[in-house]
Amino acid sequence: MEKKHIYLFCSAGMSTSLLVSKMRAQAEKYEVPVVIEAFSETFAAEKGPQADVVLLGPQIAYMLDDIKKILPNKPVEVIDSTLYGKVDGLGVLKAAVAAIKKSASQ
Repeated sequence: MEKKHIYLFCSAGMSTSLLVSKMRAQAEKYEVPVVIEAFSETFAAEKGPQADVVLLGPQIAYMLDDIKKILPNKPVEVIDSTLYGKVDGLGVLKAAVAAIKKSASQ
C-alpha cells in the first residue's frame, strides 16, 4: 500500500510540529503507512495538492472555506481543538485516516 500524505497547516507551521511528532510516533507504532508534514498556511496552495488529507490547526479554522476553494478535490478539515490541545497524536491520526477513507469512498 502506498503511503498517504497527511499535511497539517497552521499559522506558522511551528505549533503543529509537536503534534506531527506524536502522530508520526503513533503511525510507526501501529504501522500506518503515512507521511505527515506541517507547514505554514501560506503554503496551502503549493503543498496541498500533494496531500491525501489537509488538516488545519484550530487557530486558522476561519480559513477553512478559503482553503477548500484552493483545494477543491481534497478533504480539508479543522483539527478538533480538544485533541489539538492535548497534543493527541493518535486521535488526530485516526481522524485523518477516517477523512482519507471517507474521501476515497465518495
